[in-house]
Amino acid sequence: MTEGGVTGSMKREIGVGIVGFGTVGSGTAAVLLRNADLIERRVGSAVRLKRIVDLDVTSDRGVALPGGVLSTDLRGLLGDASVDIVVELVGGCGAAKGILLDAMAAGKSVVTANKALLATHGEEVFAAAGRAGVDVGFEASVGGGMPILRALTEGLAANHYVSLAGILNGTCNYILTRMEREGLEFGDALAQAQAAGYAEADPGCDIEGLDCAHKLAIMAGLAWGTPVDVKEMYTEGIQRVTALDLRCAAELGMTVKLLGVAKRGETSIEARVHPTMIDAGTPLARVDGIYNAVHVVGDAVGDVMLYGQGAGARPTGSAVVSDVMDLARNVRLGARGRVPATSFQMDRRAAIPIRPMEDLVTRYYLRCMVRDRPGVLAGIAGVLGEQGISLASVRQQARREGRTVPVVMMTHRAAERAVQAALRSINGAAELVAEPVTVIRVEDENP
Repeated sequence: MTEGGVTGSMKREIGVGIVGFGTVGSGTAAVLLRNADLIERRVGSAVRLKRIVDLDVTSDRGVALPGGVLSTDLRGLLGDASVDIVVELVGGCGAAKGILLDAMAAGKSVVTANKALLATHGEEVFAAAGRAGVDVGFEASVGGGMPILRALTEGLAANHYVSLAGILNGTCNYILTRMEREGLEFGDALAQAQAAGYAEADPGCDIEGLDCAHKLAIMAGLAWGTPVDVKEMYTEGIQRVTALDLRCAAELGMTVKLLGVAKRGETSIEARVHPTMIDAGTPLARVDGIYNAVHVVGDAVGDVMLYGQGAGARPTGSAVVSDVMDLARNVRLGARGRVPATSFQMDRRAAIPIRPMEDLVTRYYLRCMVRDRPGVLAGIAGVLGEQGISLASVRQQARREGRTVPVVMMTHRAAERAVQAALRSINGAAELVAEPVTVIRVEDENP
């Protein structure tokens, strides 16, 4: 009997190949090289960076690589018998999927930080891993350096999960923080984020909520053992949130965050992404700037919150290397498949439908830009009342007779279906509002 209770010889060196040497790739290589001794002491075998493949082999990434490691030769990496684990850091859903499938077909375990790929093609990737008898690691796909996926699949795995709620996009959180603290409008805060390097030149995937939706789909799938189709999730970005909305939220003792929220019902899963008002005293409300956080509720453990940097070379590289180490332990002992990539055994997973957004019941913040003249408020309240929506409070920011003024309404709990029906009527009435009503949902439970 050998160390760890496994009979037979153990692999003394595990080789790693990286495909993609951009920001995350360079951070991953830096951690592997700088912390090689620590990694070996924890894994029990040396974990060696054997190859890096990238189209650009001349730019300086600030990482001193051993000679001959960096090349453009993908075929050479995939065919190298000394490479046990392939790390895909190319991004996108085209070439990246092919790289993962080819690596697994070659008998290599894989690690990826590619949330878009996993959210849209995860089932294909997991099935391929099962056929090839290899492992898939993807901790870095959600939350950067915050180990939320390992918490869901291992640390908290004894729990029936009640809910997940997370700030999952650092770009949006940075923008909303700047808007709240400095009174900036969305466009100015976005430009500030781009200048600081926290937002892409084309920030659509972030500000429209899609990045957050990809991450929520991955987490929900692991939490409840079901494939989650991101296209079935309600997804709304932060583009229509204004500085006025954030001031109004503060007056109400609340703040606005882009949240991904998932909850387990009796027969379905609630999964949605949108700007959300939460009480300013809750832990998630205090997560500012580029930081991410996820609040988990389990039936046994109760409330747990993880917090950390959601992006960047070193935090994401840390998560990638944690997966490399986990898979390297399996390679070392010949124990692949010990923890299912999907958190549940494949034959124990079940398809659980996503609850229609129209069935949501919550409170709503409504900001109406109205003409300051008699009868307008009564007209809006009447339309809401026809849909069974009652108002908890109404605030008019300032009187400007005959001109457009903001009126802020907070509803009691109401059905999304009713709210949307009322808004269709209100927004179609030029005599009531000068522009479409801004809607922000309120999260009262487990934020």
